[in-house]
Amino acid sequence: LSLGWVAALGLLLALQASAAGDFDPYRVLGVGRSSSQAEIKKAYKRLAREWHPDKNKDPGAEDKFIQISKAYEILSNEEKRANFDRYGDAGESQGYSQHRQFHHFHEGFYFDESFFHFPFNSERRDTSDEKYLLHFSHYINEIVPDSFKKPYLIKITSDWCFSCIHIEPVWKEVAQELEVLGVGIGVVHAGYERRLAHHLGAHSTPSILGLINGKITFFHNAVVRENLRQFVENLLPGNLVEKITDKNYVRFLSNWKKENKPHVLLFDHMPLVPLLYKLTAFAYRDYLSFGYVYVGLRGTEELSSQYNINVYTPTMMVFKEQIDKPADVVQARDMKKQLIDDFLSQNKFLMAARLTNQKLFQELCPVKKSHRQRKHCVVLLTGEGDKFAETYEAFLTFAVANTKDTLRFVHIYNERQPEFADALLRDEEKYRGKSAVVILERRNNAGKVAYKTLEEAWQGNREDNFILLDLLDQLRTDPGLLSSDTVLTDLNDELAPMFLIRWFYSMLDYISDCWDSLFHNNWREMMPLLSLLFSALFILFGTVIVQAFSDSSDARDSPPPEKEETAAKTEKNDASFSKESNSRIPKKGFVEVTELTDINYNSNLVRLRPGHMNVVLILSNATKTTLLQKFALEVYTFTGSSSLHFSFLSLDKHREWLEYLLEFAQDAAPIPNQYDKHFLERDYTGYVLALNGHKKYFCLFKPHRAGDEGGTLGAGEDYDSLLHTEARGKSSCSPGSRSIKNKLHKLSFWMERLLEGSLQRFYIPSWPALD
Repeated sequence: LSLGWVAALGLLLALQASAAGDFDPYRVLGVGRSSSQAEIKKAYKRLAREWHPDKNKDPGAEDKFIQISKAYEILSNEEKRANFDRYGDAGESQGYSQHRQFHHFHEGFYFDESFFHFPFNSERRDTSDEKYLLHFSHYINEIVPDSFKKPYLIKITSDWCFSCIHIEPVWKEVAQELEVLGVGIGVVHAGYERRLAHHLGAHSTPSILGLINGKITFFHNAVVRENLRQFVENLLPGNLVEKITDKNYVRFLSNWKKENKPHVLLFDHMPLVPLLYKLTAFAYRDYLSFGYVYVGLRGTEELSSQYNINVYTPTMMVFKEQIDKPADVVQARDMKKQLIDDFLSQNKFLMAARLTNQKLFQELCPVKKSHRQRKHCVVLLTGEGDKFAETYEAFLTFAVANTKDTLRFVHIYNERQPEFADALLRDEEKYRGKSAVVILERRNNAGKVAYKTLEEAWQGNREDNFILLDLLDQLRTDPGLLSSDTVLTDLNDELAPMFLIRWFYSMLDYISDCWDSLFHNNWREMMPLLSLLFSALFILFGTVIVQAFSDSSDARDSPPPEKEETAAKTEKNDASFSKESNSRIPKKGFVEVTELTDINYNSNLVRLRPGHMNVVLILSNATKTTLLQKFALEVYTFTGSSSLHFSFLSLDKHREWLEYLLEFAQDAAPIPNQYDKHFLERDYTGYVLALNGHKKYFCLFKPHRAGDEGGTLGAGEDYDSLLHTEARGKSSCSPGSRSIKNKLHKLSFWMERLLEGSLQRFYIPSWPALD
């Protein structure tokens, strides 16, 4: 360690002497004083590559490299360059320069990977990465949507990342290989695309990640060709390609009707499914189903013989409605991506596909763009089951014999698309329970179509074939043959029930990814998930603990269990409240009311957020159950407001706190006279205070008196007379549930005025302690 510091100090002194003496940045870079920034940058690029310590093993390469970097720092900054031209230095004080050099040497060269913060820019990046560079908007708007068609392999790199240089040869080889197969390649420079690097969750360089279906997965293994290929292959869903043998090929090809897709078979002599074929299956998964036949495997002889397969040459076959012979075949010793794409793009649909959703309808029957690009659809409107099998087979035979670029043959099931069928058949009786054929042309994307329906129901006989053929011949020269028009609503999505299955598979993939991340100790990427998990556990256990303490305190203050049972039976239709001790909590009409105690006083009142209020009910042990039930009924309709909190205060414990607070309500509650004989008998049960902890004011609701409809708002009635009446009559503090509940009569109206802001406010200098 001491030798290292000595070497560092020696290098520092050499730099200082060079800077203070004959250090000439123009001479170091080999440029003239009139050179442009482009020439300076070009010279720096050439020299930096030549003298980089990782590439140049000369003993003096490191010192030379530092001089080159220092020279570029000066000449690339116009202010420093001007100072050097005038005064012979860059204009920095010696002390500052020394400190900065040492700081960068110690922290930048070894740790920060940005020695002297020199702008290495794209000069250090290999030119092969240029075409793969990603920017944030490009990534969001193009790469993410495209990841639903092909996976992406993305590298995160930065300037002066020496590890990035080490993986560069492997990355270049794998990127070229995978791009040919159909994998998207991307490079993100963290120094210039910090926002994108942060969005991807890349906290260090180099990082490699995969993107598929908009989801990001990080690569954790050694950067070698086999690992990267396997990583991309693992990104793909596992059920893309089915292994086909003599035992299951008939079932596989017969699924065309259920899936409404052509089925593709690849015959090859490779034991494993080639990655190119998996990538192709992912790209065309919405249109085609894929199977793979390993021709060298015992149990595929019948299949190979059935379709006359050359076992030495890869062969791809597409099957449509007929499984005894393929609809199209391609054979080549070297299956290239372009060849496969051209082959499959011409065979994406069945000969007479069934319209199962609006997207398929738009693809099969596109809107005409010009008279030369007319596309007409011949639609068979039929039913399901064996009853309609013969008419469908006749229509399919006609479609196979008359397929043209300008014609598409499709069919729908009337029961599954009733609005579509009614719009074209106009609910005519002659088509009821039978099949019909309609020729249509889409005019715009709003659903407008021109069409002509065959006069009679479609039977599929010879006469029907002639009539349809004659109409199609006339249509080539007379587009006006489609004399009727209508507006079609969007087709029902018949594949919507598959959503649950797709969601289930997505959940399995997500759980698998989480497990994989935990297995590889990728804690930085798992931090958001772990944070969410621990937060949920904290809230759960915190709530249980608080509830346990609250229940225990309520049990001491609550009436005997026998009285509670009686009250619950008599008031079973009333809304419940959250603090009934050990009684059942109804699910409907539940209002959470917490007791205001010295423990939660600060959080529930003193430190209440701005705009929030705590509505506090004053009660005693004797009136607790009845008052809380009535309180819950009155305020239940206001519980939807997140700014309102509901509490109750025990008069037996905190009478002094309440009386101190009421002293500030001068007009509503004058300061009591200590010689008043009713002073100690005043009953405050049923009072409700709306406390604004942030602005330090409260609004007051005083109990309702029988026969007084105007005294419930507590804004200006005679407070003394109310207290004297209560003291004399004692009726309001009686344990009788009816008289007690009447105290909160019209509390809901007071709550409305509270939310309107029309109640009188009583301000206090500070909240008193609740001891």
